[in-house]
Amino acid sequence: MLYLEPLDQSLYRDIVRRALDEDLRDGDITTEATVAAAQMARGVFLVKADCVLAGLEVAFEAFRQIEPGVRTKARKRDGDWCRAGGQNGEIAEVFGTARALVVGERTALNFLQRLSGIATRARRFVEAGGGAITILDTRKTTPTLRVLEKYAVRAGGASNHRAGLFDAILIKDNHINLAGGVTAAVERARAHRPGMPVEIEAGTLGQVDEALAAGAETILVDNMSTADIRDAVARAKGRARIEISGGVTLERIPELAATGADCVSVGALTHSAPAIDISFEIEPT
Repeated sequence: MLYLEPLDQSLYRDIVRRALDEDLRDGDITTEATVAAAQMARGVFLVKADCVLAGLEVAFEAFRQIEPGVRTKARKRDGDWCRAGGQNGEIAEVFGTARALVVGERTALNFLQRLSGIATRARRFVEAGGGAITILDTRKTTPTLRVLEKYAVRAGGASNHRAGLFDAILIKDNHINLAGGVTAAVERARAHRPGMPVEIEAGTLGQVDEALAAGAETILVDNMSTADIRDAVARAKGRARIEISGGVTLERIPELAATGADCVSVGALTHSAPAIDISFEIEPT
């Protein structure tokens, strides 16, 4: 069973607050006009497409910020595979005033549908890799939502690459050009942060050889053919990790996994994941 460390509420509380402010501003004039303030209700989240669940507590937070006294009941957990239809599709319930449930519905669903879409796509890639290669995400995330989207990647069973520019050295082609070459870029990185592992991009096998000679711990082979990736893996054996990037599709994952590379980074996990069809059905109580 997948172990998924829960997100600290402090990491998403302000994100949810801003999302609610964007939608609500001075109040929901339609709900205030049509729904009695004292009316109580029950809301049920229903998945309408098979998916990996992610973001349930974030969705609950939307209701809690509107009405702190709401009660929630989860039938599934983040990381669970959920089947669509009937009772199997009921993943969680929320109890509170009808107004709170109606007002929070869209914000809660926006988070839950988006994050579950990412988790589901990540699971597809992990399954395609068959355990032979590590699936990594990238920094191609929605601005201000990176912590949530990278959490969703983990919910799907894939792994996070660096969190941002601040926590790892990854020398890309522009860095190489500006530094004056692969060797110079690695040397500058070593001098700037001694002891920190260096990863560097290589677009050719010649650059792979340069990176190996410079002592880079990880080499990012970018947009290389499958044959060249195999060659890079053979050259780096025991000397550096090989990460694949560029032109990666779900269909190519088995082929790429068979090259012997250590990992593959996939921007599509976050930048192209379709939202999952999930509804929130409210009934009076």
